[in-house]
Amino acid sequence: MGDMFRSEEMALCQMFIQPEAAYTSVSELGETGCVQFRDLNVNVNAFQRKFVTEVRRCDELERKIRYIETEIKKDGIVLPDIQDDIPRAPNPREIIDLEAHLEKTESEMIELAQNEVNMKSNYLELTELRKVLENTQGFFSDQEVLNLDSSNRAGGDNDAAAQHRGRLGFVAGVINRERVFAFERMLWRISRGNVFLKRSDLDEPLNDPATGHPIYKTVFVAFFQGEQLKNRIKKVCTGFHASLYPCPSSHNEREEMVRNVRTRLEDLKLVLSQTEDHRSRVLATVSKNLPSWSIMVKKMKAIYHTLNLFNMDVTKKCLIGECWVPTNDLPVVQKALSDGSAAVGSTIPSFLNVIDTNEQPPTFNRTNKFTRGFQNLIDAYGVASYRECNPALYTCITFPFLFAVMFGDLGHGLILVLFGAWMVLCERKLARIRNGGEIWNIFFGGRYIILLMGLFAMYTGLVYNDVFSKSMNLFGSRWFNNYNTSTVLTNPNLQLPPNSSAVGVYPFGMDPVWQLADNKIIFLNSFKMKLSIIFGVLHMVFGVCMSVVNFTHFKRYASIFLEFVPQILFLLLLFGYMVFMMFFKWFSYNARTSFQPETPGCAPSVLIMFINMMLFKNTEPPKGCNEFMFESQPQLQKAFVLIALCCIPWMLLGKPLYIKFTRKNKAHANHNGQLTGNMELAEGETPLPTGFSGNEENAGGAHGHDDEPMSEIYIHQAIHTIEYVLSTISHTASYLRLWALSLAHAQLSEVLWQMVLSLGLKMSGVGGAIGLFIIFGAWCLFTLAILVLMEGLSAFLHTLRLHWVEFMSKFYEGMGYAFQPFSFKAILDGEEEE
Repeated sequence: MGDMFRSEEMALCQMFIQPEAAYTSVSELGETGCVQFRDLNVNVNAFQRKFVTEVRRCDELERKIRYIETEIKKDGIVLPDIQDDIPRAPNPREIIDLEAHLEKTESEMIELAQNEVNMKSNYLELTELRKVLENTQGFFSDQEVLNLDSSNRAGGDNDAAAQHRGRLGFVAGVINRERVFAFERMLWRISRGNVFLKRSDLDEPLNDPATGHPIYKTVFVAFFQGEQLKNRIKKVCTGFHASLYPCPSSHNEREEMVRNVRTRLEDLKLVLSQTEDHRSRVLATVSKNLPSWSIMVKKMKAIYHTLNLFNMDVTKKCLIGECWVPTNDLPVVQKALSDGSAAVGSTIPSFLNVIDTNEQPPTFNRTNKFTRGFQNLIDAYGVASYRECNPALYTCITFPFLFAVMFGDLGHGLILVLFGAWMVLCERKLARIRNGGEIWNIFFGGRYIILLMGLFAMYTGLVYNDVFSKSMNLFGSRWFNNYNTSTVLTNPNLQLPPNSSAVGVYPFGMDPVWQLADNKIIFLNSFKMKLSIIFGVLHMVFGVCMSVVNFTHFKRYASIFLEFVPQILFLLLLFGYMVFMMFFKWFSYNARTSFQPETPGCAPSVLIMFINMMLFKNTEPPKGCNEFMFESQPQLQKAFVLIALCCIPWMLLGKPLYIKFTRKNKAHANHNGQLTGNMELAEGETPLPTGFSGNEENAGGAHGHDDEPMSEIYIHQAIHTIEYVLSTISHTASYLRLWALSLAHAQLSEVLWQMVLSLGLKMSGVGGAIGLFIIFGAWCLFTLAILVLMEGLSAFLHTLRLHWVEFMSKFYEGMGYAFQPFSFKAILDGEEEE
């Protein structure tokens, strides 16, 4: 958990790698995933870098892999999953073999695909010819055979002679079904009604040779007279993409031609089947290795992209790179470099030097599968500044707890626990789901958050004694009914007295008798409203106290006195005092106090008391009661208000005056030490960079405001002071959403029970059992859809807002940038998500 408290220390390193060991060294660094490289060639065009040829080579390999993968998926072959055995980046010899294998496979696949398309085109043409011959049998009769002559025969003289004798010619073919009506209309227009068209729709669709999609076609025969009309008809057929086929007019010739076409179709079908089998065998063999090849090419491409960030030294014998490395991982990086050099047998080792810098390092919080979800919630607001306190450590507990305050129900919490426990226990199996969708990825990524929210919701459900809007009498009520039926009927407003035989209060949570009380809503409203204020003030006080940890770490000790002290005093003397009065009221005014001033009826309102405290007013108490809870309370309240008011100018002027004073002292010290500084520079020594001083106040004033005018500092501080004073009030009121959503959740649950499920419970007989079964299903559906999903999402968003705005604004800057290491695992996971 030390890594979660604040981000890890980072070091800017410079590495020197021999060119022959560069590929293997970067490969080892990619496997470790703990180095973020910097681009040393910012001013160099991407197409002019040293390894751009290798990157293009990898792009070509990826293109071939994508083509082969498309062909595999087209045949319905399932690629194997290799998440448990991910290959390493290939060495140069393996790259050559892989390139040759992919080239051979792609060429074979292209050749097979082209041959298949050609054979399917021939098969389609023969099938259409067979359909034309078969369907035109009914278009001709014996009498027509004597008077007709085919225009598709080779003998042009006979055709011309026949037309001179007044005989009809014909054209037969196939056209797409959706174009038939336009085709028929066009033929009628160009011939002025002198074309006789017969058509017949094919019952079975044909398959497109290129795409495999079904095509619905129609066989037609167009009868005409004259050579000029024949040419026009052929042009129309060409424009409508109709396929024309020879069709003899003789019945015997057509029968002979059909037999020949069927024989050719059977032969072609056999060849197609053999081609498909060969293609399937080739693809099945390739599919076993294709995922490994894809990962190897992706790693190889990532390595060369990273090598393009390196710079070549003047002698062209060494590659120089700069990178951010967590200090704890420096031995891992050095070992990776040595392993990379040893893999190629390099005699010159690689070096790793830590260099000083004024730049802000990236923020790196080491997480595991449990804390990753909570860290993502914080990073969504803003990445923490370098070495700033990380709120995710405390969010692991405060987030599910505040959610549970709004979602307190034992039954609904149990549903969340079951869902979260299922995802946690089956996480290895569920992690393999790649196409689950964005919503599923969000749920699965926050499975531990859902599990904890469910557990805390069950706990608060026990505290509220609420299970699907019903109570459980676990320990026996501390109230008893001493009235008979006649007394209750004559006076229904009777109150239940406490059970004198029971010792103490209800041991845990709410007494179940409140479920039946008429003043249930009034009591729960008051109880949950006070709880919301108490939790809110404690949460904000903790956030303000966390700023001390940041001030101490960054050595801004003056800010502790100038910012933290007035802020915590203002918060505690006003709202902390209000919380104290709530507890004091609970302990002082209870059911066992019998003397008049301290009976529950004389308990003053804490809210009215707080308003009178701020306005310096008094309220007349009921007769026989006291206005205040203890002696000297009015004097103490006035003192608290005056001190809180004094904290406002303290916050407003303290820091600007301190900056102004430190500037004067620094200017005086620089004037006295100018001669010494010039002498030191004259001797050739390099001064330390001022921005990298360990003492932040000495390095840049109290907040690094050396170059900022004092007027802007005063305005900046005034804005922060006004924001804190107003936000203290508004944030305290904002925590009342805990009470509001808890009340809404309980009332919705009760409405669903009374208006849905209770109707089925009142039914009797066989019809009642069937009705109860249906109503129970509807109640379960509404419970899951409204109370668990919608109310759960609403409570989640409100809890997120309470952490982002009310809690983290007290100490969290979030002005850093994330550490993005060169990691093969992150690259592969990112591409799978895309």
